[in-house]
Amino acid sequence: MKKQFYKMHGIGNDYIYFDCFDGEPAHPNELAKKLSDRHFSVGGDGIILVCKSEIADGKMKMFNADGSEGKMCGNGIRCVGKFLYEVKGIRKEVLTVETLSGVKTLYMHAVDGTVHSVTVNMGAAELNPRKIPARFTGESAVNVPLVVNGETVKVTCVSMGNPHCVVFGGDPYELDLEKIGKAYETHEAFPESVNTEFVRVIKRNEIQMRVWERGSGETWACGTGACAAAVASVLNGYCDKNQEILVHLRGGDLTVKYMDDAVYMTGGAEFAFTGEVEIC
Repeated sequence: MKKQFYKMHGIGNDYIYFDCFDGEPAHPNELAKKLSDRHFSVGGDGIILVCKSEIADGKMKMFNADGSEGKMCGNGIRCVGKFLYEVKGIRKEVLTVETLSGVKTLYMHAVDGTVHSVTVNMGAAELNPRKIPARFTGESAVNVPLVVNGETVKVTCVSMGNPHCVVFGGDPYELDLEKIGKAYETHEAFPESVNTEFVRVIKRNEIQMRVWERGSGETWACGTGACAAAVASVLNGYCDKNQEILVHLRGGDLTVKYMDDAVYMTGGAEFAFTGEVEIC
């Protein structure tokens, strides 16, 4: 069966999107592994299925490049909002999208029918290690020691619908991420593995980060990771709560505001191209 796909990205975090309002492929995890290959297929950080929902304007199902299913994707959900608005014709200023992490509210910033950026209510940040999950004691894990590859580092753990480990230091682009990223992802402290953000504080309310995502390796951007990094920056005293925090990622910039009730993330969403693939 031949099926149309849409290649989209949120500041370089690229996924292959399928319109699944009329039905979903039988084995999306295998499809993700096949299509994500950048040398022999379409190439991407995974695939995202845009489906019907009984409780929202649409449903997002995301599968990483290794076939594992993700509960939430910040850059991906902005693109889902753009897809619903432009492709499915749901022309609302406020859209809702069902995910495995709950229903998220999206605020569409459109001009002449084209969505240029999206603000997402990402929900409240979870700091309780038992709910992240992370094997630390206490009610939060802020600036706590962790031994990685024989070296003790200080980490802050946050869940934004999926688990994150934030590490502060110098220039993240001086790190050998291929060497250390997997060590964090598979560390015994994280029973469901973890996404890791390596963060440098530039100035008050401005940070820079690289990200190693579980199941995908290094990606050019990570929306939930940017939110986790901003939350961790506030918890460690580097940034201010209730203020916009500018987050520089490899693929571009996101703006994050950490508030008591929720974390709000704003960024772009782009179509790259469309095509057609054979699905067995």
